[in-house]
Amino acid sequence: MAGTIETLAAKLAEDTMKVMDQTGQDRLYVEVGNVLAAASQSLEEAYLTEIRVRLAERTARRFLIGKAREFKASKTEDQAG
Repeated sequence: MAGTIETLAAKLAEDTMKVMDQTGQDRLYVEVGNVLAAASQSLEEAYLTEIRVRLAERTARRFLIGKAREFKASKTEDQAG
């Protein structure tokens, strides 16, 4: 059963992130979580964990990309100056 819950939660989180990106509704996952809470606490918990992990990864990736751009820009300035 745990494998099923994890699989369903991961797929639902992936789909939710896609719809969030398409619609700009950055808190849609909360609404989906509320729907799940009424039906299955186990699935809700697994889903919210999947969402948090994906949002954290997205934030960290954006930070890392920004740092790489800053580094590249500073190297370009050093070479020009």
